[in-house]
Amino acid sequence: MITWIRIVLVLSAIALMTFVLAPLQIVGLVFDLKLRRRLPRLWHRMACWLLGIRIHVHGELDRRRPLMIAANHASWKDILVLGALADVVYIAKAEVADWPVFGTLSKLQKTIYVVREQKRTTGDQVGEIARRMADGEIVVLFPEGTTSDGNRMLEVKSSLFGAAAAALPLAPDGIVYVQPVAIAYMRVQGMPMGRYHRPIAGWPGDVALLPHLLGVLKAGALDVDVTFGRSIEYDKTSKRKEVSSRIEVMIRHMLLERLRGRHKR
Repeated sequence: MITWIRIVLVLSAIALMTFVLAPLQIVGLVFDLKLRRRLPRLWHRMACWLLGIRIHVHGELDRRRPLMIAANHASWKDILVLGALADVVYIAKAEVADWPVFGTLSKLQKTIYVVREQKRTTGDQVGEIARRMADGEIVVLFPEGTTSDGNRMLEVKSSLFGAAAAALPLAPDGIVYVQPVAIAYMRVQGMPMGRYHRPIAGWPGDVALLPHLLGVLKAGALDVDVTFGRSIEYDKTSKRKEVSSRIEVMIRHMLLERLRGRHKR
């Protein structure tokens, strides 16, 4: 009974926070104010706090621009975690726009939607990503293209790394920085999560959202390690597939080092 009371209180608090901040965010979007980039970070921080997601950062976000973050993708919680650490904008598949609740929230953050099946629109989508990066926004790409179980990294799809190439003409120094980031869910209620319990944090595509969300709320506090790797400089001599391959190796290495407890403290 106490667990369900806590769940209701948490969801009510998130709903109230959204109700208060959404009108301000809409104004920011309409007039393209800097506020529209900063409010989502506040929302994500509060949401993480209410959900009991404790973030431990290793390394630091690259301060150079234009910047693209490439991260492994275990769950919808990755969006909250990265959004709590920086003013970012996400690249998402077009279907997300129609999801209940999450679709509305993604629109309020001015997410860039990609229709992978329609190649005729790919140029427009890549151009939009490039323009946003050139404008100083940090664009987050989940190059696996889907979520995993949290125990591994799936194969990277290299196509959207082409946005880095498209942003080169708009980059002041002719360089776009691509920073690998590993997100590893490590503990639940302070106890090591282990391979068996990590699906509490992960969200494989065949698991319905509502049961998973309730499972996360019932589990209580989650600890997540976020590791920022060294950025790769993408310039006119770079090749998209080579860069995506290097990024994949770096993310996979950082993720496994965390999960196996072999990282340097």
